Amino acid sequence: MSQKQDELLKRIQKLVKQNQELIDQNEKLQAAIDDLTEDNERLKKRARGKGVSEEVTDARSNVRKFKMATVLFANIDGFYKLTDDTDSEALMDQLDEVLLEFNCILKKYKIQKIKTIGDTYMAAGGIPVKNITNPIQVVMAALEMHSYLKKRSQESDARIWSMSLGIHTGPVTANISGKKKVSYDIKGDTVNIAHRVQGVGENGKILISVMTYELIKEFFKCEYFGKLPVKYKGDLEMFEVEGIRPEYSRDGEGVEPNEKFDTKFKLIQFTDLQEIILDKLEKELPPYLYYHNVKHTVDVVTEVELIGWAEGVSDEEILILKTAGLFHDAGHTISYDEHEYHGTQLAREFLPQYGYTEEQIDRICDVIMATKMPPAPKNLLQKIICDADLDYLGRSDMIPVSNTLYKELKEQEKIGTLNDWNMLQVKFITGHQYFTRTAQALREVNKQKQIERIRELIKE
Repeated sequence: MSQKQDELLKRIQKLVKQNQELIDQNEKLQAAIDDLTEDNERLKKRARGKGVSEEVTDARSNVRKFKMATVLFANIDGFYKLTDDTDSEALMDQLDEVLLEFNCILKKYKIQKIKTIGDTYMAAGGIPVKNITNPIQVVMAALEMHSYLKKRSQESDARIWSMSLGIHTGPVTANISGKKKVSYDIKGDTVNIAHRVQGVGENGKILISVMTYELIKEFFKCEYFGKLPVKYKGDLEMFEVEGIRPEYSRDGEGVEPNEKFDTKFKLIQFTDLQEIILDKLEKELPPYLYYHNVKHTVDVVTEVELIGWAEGVSDEEILILKTAGLFHDAGHTISYDEHEYHGTQLAREFLPQYGYTEEQIDRICDVIMATKMPPAPKNLLQKIICDADLDYLGRSDMIPVSNTLYKELKEQEKIGTLNDWNMLQVKFITGHQYFTRTAQALREVNKQKQIERIRELIKE
């Protein structure tokens, strides 16, 4: 076996394992939702029986736990100088401008400001909406905050506008208050450690814990800083963030990310997007979709990555393919007919929230539309998704998978007998062709065997 074939086999095995893990995770999620729904109904009934308002049935409803949040503490050195009567008013105005800019930076990176405590500014990523990318976003925000202060220092008193930053990632508990303007107060070891990391740093430095470092090291250049003793936990390693790695930076200062950074970030962020869309499909797909279900979507997302990797496409093209695979059948939540078009509309609705450019969204929609039957792909990405979408035709489980499609069509009265279906299948598969060299090598031979198996099932 050649080295390339060996690598391809390992890639297939890894993706198949990831595919099954995602299916298992989705099933556990649905079971948890069902359990929570039942518990909620029981609480409501119990509350109504005791004459208690439903709004207060759960005394902990204003408390939420987050398994992974990234806490940032920033100390703006020089606050104590603001007592100087000579220029305190002007300095306070400048300080307000700085804090306002900090708030804008947090909003840009979807980070929640927690509060300002004296000379300390506190924020957290991954709150209130959980996401897997919050460590990267918080470090990006920290770099931008430092860059902004550096520019301000050229216009005003540099001693005032200097700052030390400490960042740590871990679980937190958030107390939520307010209705019109919601605020969050977070507690836990993660908060205390982030504050201590900031406390040992010097002005102009961004220090992060080893937990944060492990999650961001592929994107940022970091140097080992030292150890911080933590009670009951031993010594905690810390690192100083020096900037974005040169290969991912647009500027010479390591602050502005380039296209490669953006693509790498979105490939990680795809996990969050996928979880939301699969949950939507689980809840909203009609019950008669035995074939076009969550499992099929996961299969296509897995296959486009596999085939795309084997065909040598770029990282950005992998992102385009996986996103198109995720949305290609999402339109079934709206209508069975023309579901490809409805899928593109959902993509245009969701993807801007995840930073996809208009050009990327247009490409994704073109790839989705290529799955419309009969397939007639015009470029490599369209060929890849068409092959991924009909991958089952060349798999050993082709007949049972095909029967789920028959059952789906039968319930909608779109097909006659199973014998009619088998004859239609033979005609379709005989005329079908895989478009990529990868799919032809992996599936074409087995597909011909399936034709013979189906022919044996046809009753004349």
